[in-house]
Amino acid sequence: MSQLSSADTTTETPAEDEAPVEVDERRQAVLDELTRRLGADAVVGSHIEPGYDLWVRVTREAWPEAAVAAKAMGYTFFDFLSAIDWLPSPFGRDMDAQEDLLGDPAPAKEPQPIVQGHAGGETRFQLLARLYSISAGMGVLFKADLPDDDLSVGTWSETFLGANWHERETHEMFGITFVGHPNLIKLYLPTDFQGYPLRKDFPLLARRVRPWPGIVDVEPMPGGDDSEGDGE
Repeated sequence: MSQLSSADTTTETPAEDEAPVEVDERRQAVLDELTRRLGADAVVGSHIEPGYDLWVRVTREAWPEAAVAAKAMGYTFFDFLSAIDWLPSPFGRDMDAQEDLLGDPAPAKEPQPIVQGHAGGETRFQLLARLYSISAGMGVLFKADLPDDDLSVGTWSETFLGANWHERETHEMFGITFVGHPNLIKLYLPTDFQGYPLRKDFPLLARRVRPWPGIVDVEPMPGGDDSEGDGE
């Protein structure tokens, strides 16, 4: 019988300082059930923060079905629905902007990479929605990628009535169309308003003219250290 070399019999042992991987079996079970109901191809990303939350990213085509599946699983409390534009602002941080509109234009800034957060993503625009199960005491945050050239998706308003208002707001602020929504009209802005204020490339002109109030130097309150020092 041939003798095994030391290389053949060596096994890796975990380092003593490595913390064990925490497993959240309850949230994993929810993710597994959602994947079973929607199909493995429909769930394209997920993230579990043990003891805290579950993120599930589904395809745009599976977005309406995700609401139906989660509701059937007991996630009947509709929390919110919105969107996010992951594009870094081409204007920099507007709260720091202090240039005048009549002055010189701001210097060009280096483009920053887009990072879509938990459960990943492949597009600039993502839908976000959160459902909660009161009996289980857990929530699920759903995400879906929307391509820049087709910002449309099926409505959740047929499954959760509360999504009606949220989809109208998201349509108004981001320009996302919810197919099947019964009354996708503006909530806040004038009918003839142009643009979508929550997109990162929408210029907040008021902040270009006047600095964000939170960064303006505040005068010391009467009786503070500075006033006491003046009296010495």
